Amino acid sequence: MNNNNSNNGKRKASKRYVQGKGKLRGVPLDRKNGNKQEADSSRTKLRPNNRQQRSNKEAQRRTPVKIIPLGGLNEIGKNFTVIECSNDMFVIDCGLAFPDSEMLGVDIVIPDFTYVEKNLEKMRGVVITHGHEDHIGGLPYFLKKFPGVPVYGTRLTVGLIEGKLREHGLLDSVKLNTVTPRQTIRMGCMAVEFIRVNHSIPDSVGMAIHTPAGVLIHTGDFKVDYTPIEGGIIDLPRFAELGNKGVLALMADSTNSERPGYTASERKVGDNLEMLFSKAEGKRIIIATFASNIHRVQQIINNAVNTGRKVAVSGRSMVNVISVGIELGYLKVPDGVLIDIDMIGRYLPDQIVLVTTGSQGEPMSALSRMSMNEHRKVSITPQDFIIISANPIPGNEKLVTRVVNDLMKLGAEVVYEKMYEVHVSGHACQEEQKLMLSITKPKFFIPVHGEFKHLMKHKQTAMSVGIPEENIIIAGIGDVIETDGVDMKITGEVPAGKVLVDGLGVGDVGAIVLRDRKHLAEDGLIIAVATIDRSVGEILAGPDLVSRGFVYVRESEELMNEAKELLTETLQSCLDSNMHEWNAIKGKMKDNLSDFIFGKTKRSPMILPIIMEI
Repeated sequence: MNNNNSNNGKRKASKRYVQGKGKLRGVPLDRKNGNKQEADSSRTKLRPNNRQQRSNKEAQRRTPVKIIPLGGLNEIGKNFTVIECSNDMFVIDCGLAFPDSEMLGVDIVIPDFTYVEKNLEKMRGVVITHGHEDHIGGLPYFLKKFPGVPVYGTRLTVGLIEGKLREHGLLDSVKLNTVTPRQTIRMGCMAVEFIRVNHSIPDSVGMAIHTPAGVLIHTGDFKVDYTPIEGGIIDLPRFAELGNKGVLALMADSTNSERPGYTASERKVGDNLEMLFSKAEGKRIIIATFASNIHRVQQIINNAVNTGRKVAVSGRSMVNVISVGIELGYLKVPDGVLIDIDMIGRYLPDQIVLVTTGSQGEPMSALSRMSMNEHRKVSITPQDFIIISANPIPGNEKLVTRVVNDLMKLGAEVVYEKMYEVHVSGHACQEEQKLMLSITKPKFFIPVHGEFKHLMKHKQTAMSVGIPEENIIIAGIGDVIETDGVDMKITGEVPAGKVLVDGLGVGDVGAIVLRDRKHLAEDGLIIAVATIDRSVGEILAGPDLVSRGFVYVRESEELMNEAKELLTETLQSCLDSNMHEWNAIKGKMKDNLSDFIFGKTKRSPMILPIIMEI
């Protein structure tokens, strides 16, 4: 392009900008309103009239881009976000969540993939920020449904995904691609650039998404750790470089938005573990932590080596992650330090460190089974010094407290976060969130990864560093956030929600099933069985009552006999009146028995009438 004539050069650049084929160079952008800043020779700002403002705004509009969160907002877990532009779209993360107390019998919760299924021809791939379950746990179910979709992640993340896919028998049918920080991949009309961040698992990345409408940044889960155990410091220079060039929108981790200050470095835990190892002289050390926290496991191994102890591992997920970490070089374990758990009986207590799962008090975890004397290979004694190196996830406090109490009843000494700083978060606190906002300088801000209260607090933090309130979007799962480079707003919604996984069943447990399970759990079940001859209007057998979870029949014979008499009268009345609809007869039995039971006990058990005809 000939730039000798500056006016012609500006016109051509402006034309390219409108068509979305290049960037308008040499003219700074006002981040508040998105208009070009014009100045005369005396550098006095000109105030354009309303018509000029509208004209400039329309000239800057570009190909719309949609951000569609289908998980991870107004909740913790099951992170899943669709980025869509024209005929292309991709997904950021595909995680799971754990069931709440109302989801009886449910194993895990995954996102609803309906929107992807309806737009599968646009799907270009899945990009993963890191290897935690709330970001990769839904992948086996996603890839079972859409096996041809390629997946991109860093080396450790891909290693952990391989293990999950192998368990589900999917490894050979899935395209896994390894990426590195500062690498960029194409996703149709968009490009995804991976940027190193610090988190509680190595190889974590954020992303800069280069779209026709502008640059979108997704931090993933992040913190700022200037002294990480391994790997580099978060790539703040690249985030700042993008901010200087112009960031349309920032999507940032909100988990710790209620916590002021900075998140402590992981090295601080190592210092405290060193002190506790010396305090546990003469005792066996058992440490429960998150299986995926490889940095924490490395520090445990380092302290074990320094104190001459062997390291054993308990818990399937812990064994899997440590195996992958060693294989890929993320865990450094000297020869002879790691031993099989079957061998711990050959050593004195002060020669052993046992690393285990169960830091959240999960009922079937290794530590929980130890606390109930149900672990087949480990028995708790007064010679055990137990460290719970994790904070309870909200909702797990009672489970953790129960495990701590049970361990203490067995004579063990138990140390946890409230006593010593044996855990640090992997998420940014308020000052780190301010730093990310300040260096990326986004025009729009979307808090992600957190409950509603976390998103709202992050909004306040963003406003404190100058992001206008009208430019902050608090979204929910299923909301369609659309931007054309000038405006950003919620324009609609798509199917979204929770898909419940129970055993091998995916999505076959819904609200009605959960309601029935809750009903059974709260008030029990009564089955009423009768045999009748409708041709002569006679009850041949019964009605008999079977009770489960309601009352102990032998201790409530009078109540059950009265209930039988009531059902006999009800059935005979139906037969005498020539009632022929089985459903109507069953409904009458159910209603009458339900009213009677509630009147006598103030309880409402589930009632299941069964009529057999001869």
